[in-house]
Amino acid sequence: MARSDATVVHLYEFSHSHKETKDMSTNPTQKESASGTLHEDKKNNRTLSGYILPNVYTAEDLKDFNPAQELGLPGQYPYTRGIDPEMYREKHWVMSQYSGFGTARESNERFKYLIAKGGSGVGIALDLPTQLGMDSDHPQAEGEVGRTGVAIDSLRDVEIMLDGIPLDKVGIIRTTANAIGPIALAWLLALGEKRGYPPSSFKVRLQNDVLKEFVARGTHIFPPGPSVKLCIDALEHCAHHASNWLPLTACGSHMRQAGGKVKHELGFALANAIAYSDEAISRGLKMEEFAPTLTFHFLIHKDFFEEIAKFRAARRIWAKLVKTRYGSDHVESQKMHISAYTAGVTLTAQQPLNNVTRVALQAMAAVLGGVQYLATSSHDEALSLPAEDAVTIALRTQQIIAHETGVSNIADPLGGSYFIEQLTNTIEKDVWEVLAQIEKKGGAVQCIQEGFYQQELMQSAWEAQKEIDSGKQVVVGVNRFETGEEIEMPSFLVNPAVEKEQLANLAQLKKERDNQAVQRGLAAIRGAGQKNENLVPSMIEAVKAYATIGEICDVLRDLYGEFKEPLAFL
Repeated sequence: MARSDATVVHLYEFSHSHKETKDMSTNPTQKESASGTLHEDKKNNRTLSGYILPNVYTAEDLKDFNPAQELGLPGQYPYTRGIDPEMYREKHWVMSQYSGFGTARESNERFKYLIAKGGSGVGIALDLPTQLGMDSDHPQAEGEVGRTGVAIDSLRDVEIMLDGIPLDKVGIIRTTANAIGPIALAWLLALGEKRGYPPSSFKVRLQNDVLKEFVARGTHIFPPGPSVKLCIDALEHCAHHASNWLPLTACGSHMRQAGGKVKHELGFALANAIAYSDEAISRGLKMEEFAPTLTFHFLIHKDFFEEIAKFRAARRIWAKLVKTRYGSDHVESQKMHISAYTAGVTLTAQQPLNNVTRVALQAMAAVLGGVQYLATSSHDEALSLPAEDAVTIALRTQQIIAHETGVSNIADPLGGSYFIEQLTNTIEKDVWEVLAQIEKKGGAVQCIQEGFYQQELMQSAWEAQKEIDSGKQVVVGVNRFETGEEIEMPSFLVNPAVEKEQLANLAQLKKERDNQAVQRGLAAIRGAGQKNENLVPSMIEAVKAYATIGEICDVLRDLYGEFKEPLAFL
């Protein structure tokens, strides 16, 4: 069921559905005393997003709160307490480290290393040329090949990268493909077919959220309209042919790393998910055909309790959106599956071993918040790509939390805390207001095109940087407790010979493949695009013929053009 014309009203009503006895004001200079009088907050007692905190919370703060309605039990609507009744008692979250660098061969070695250390998934980081739809031999790719991730030019690289890794034995394979989402989907479907793995026998999660690229990350290629079309092509194809795969992850993490507050992280990601859902429904898909395969990716920032409350609020909002906006009582559609990554933005090059503690606390917040997928940063990431010992510590951090701390023995262990419930309510209220504001302005795509998201994030980032510069927000080792010493730590560097090797491999591929089959595949993509058909089937045939990502994206550039950032946003 598509949304009604009263959606804006519904969003507004939800944003005012909680009666709070203590307003967690985001004014950094005032807070409310027990008597209700506002006074100056001299000690800066507030959360990272600016919610002013009283000295203590009591039952009085939740006197109008209905636990049966707003909490329920784990595995029950509105899923505030988690999407599964047993949560981690039954199965731990997927521990999938985000990795990949250099050539497919080198990344294959790192993936096998992590699996041998107990990792339960493969997280593929792609280099910038790949994410931008350029072959490694493109002039603009020079100096970037294999640097921020693995260089993937064709299906041949994917075959090498995942060689010897049993697709049906790893927990999940995920990748950051966004503007190239349907191409990455085609690679993995073609790989499974070649190795005799039907889609039902293994699981893939694509990021495939291109809207956030226009706002906070920058690896967009095509204009917003065609970009959304390509995202939904992947979603639609999976709904019909790989229903256990997760073809779209709405990301709030990048909004947060760009300087946004909790309300921006959740509000913008949820608004983007609404845009994708509306587009899918306009194609004739039903909510229950695709919503259970949507995932959400959030950052785990450094305010411990705010992060726990954030995850709880996010689940509750999504459940209510599915029920009220789309009129769906489908249980699996209402459940928000959350992927989380510790905050690289909080890691420091100064005293880098402090990052081990930061990552551990952030990971613990994610677990207490009830996420399904977790990747932990390595302590050396402020200096370089992670070294093997650093990435092992990051993985061991998750394993220690899972097996030694006892926190996985009970679902939602902080549920019922006066503080956690009040903070969850407050975050929910703020996010509903953000969603109502976006809806009133015409929706996510319109807001992005007009620069609303960008302006909100820039303002918030500026305010946060002022807090750090002034010392109001303490960063240990940076603006307080500095040692003044140069601390040397071995940095992992990509071998400069990688680019030469990749270019040689690409040249050899183009000589050995059936170039007539490649041209037929590219022509099929062009024809499907001209007819406004789903492009994934033709992409699968093209990648099976070893058409390169640059060749495929050049066809798409001819069809849709390229997006140029308006000067007003630069």
